[in-house]
Amino acid sequence: MADSMKLKIVAPERIFYEGESSFLEFTTTEGDMGIYPNHIPLTAIIAPGILRIHNSDTVQEAALMSGFIQILQDSVTILAESVEWPDEIDANRAKEAEIRARRRIEDGSGVDMNRAELALKKALIRQTLAGR
Repeated sequence: MADSMKLKIVAPERIFYEGESSFLEFTTTEGDMGIYPNHIPLTAIIAPGILRIHNSDTVQEAALMSGFIQILQDSVTILAESVEWPDEIDANRAKEAEIRARRRIEDGSGVDMNRAELALKKALIRQTLAGR
């Protein structure tokens, strides 16, 4: 049994991450998932959440907002619409996005609630990581 798997995370503007991982945690539209090497093949839709890349004694975290994941026995590929390391997040901008989303939700009239709630969730995820 392999101790690690290949991981590649591709964002529209760059290859965000390429390396090995011993365990991977992320959120899908079906809930939270954890992947070890030799996992059964699977594809899933990524939902906004914190991506955790485990390697021996280290864990790297990133804000992973949406995309698709393909899991094969020895490799994982994530096609991300948006993904950021904590030091790439502008905490003030995330706070402003939270305020705007909360206002839209509270106002309610003529607002796409699903979109407003998603914007709020993304802002809170970014703030959580920016504060670490």
